[in-house]
Amino acid sequence: MHPAMDTTPQSKYMTTQPTSITFHAARAEDTAAFIELRGKTRQNAITEERLAAVGITAASWAEMMRSGSLPGHVCHRDGQLAGYCFGERDTGEIIVLALLPEVEGMGIGKTLLALVMADLRAQGHARLFLGCSSDPASRSYGFYRHLGWTSTGETDKYGDEILECRLTA
Repeated sequence: MHPAMDTTPQSKYMTTQPTSITFHAARAEDTAAFIELRGKTRQNAITEERLAAVGITAASWAEMMRSGSLPGHVCHRDGQLAGYCFGERDTGEIIVLALLPEVEGMGIGKTLLALVMADLRAQGHARLFLGCSSDPASRSYGFYRHLGWTSTGETDKYGDEILECRLTA
């Protein structure tokens, strides 16, 4: 019998089917969905209008992807976009890691980050970096440090702390 059909007392709390989670390289035609998801994140959500004000639109994002300068990976949960991560090919900067709140804590962010880090390593980068909140109450603060990223002692133009990760061969 399928677990969702089991009516024994111990199964009365199972109300959903198992979740399908898939990862793949990001596609330029999906940039509008990336921008929409960015506005839905739990912390550091950025609206489409605010992104456009700094020059980030679906068209500009797609162009960077098509040029090869912005490698990225996405995660779909039950066929719906759940998160993504992108890095800058030429500098080794992790540009963005964004997840829907309901998939936080499932290992999706860690997997997306690892995929983009592997892409950037393949481009010859031995050091990657990113901007991160310096507030210990921020989820990203602990997330990156737990994965071995360390502070450089510098901040970026947005006031975020610069973290780095030295890649081993």
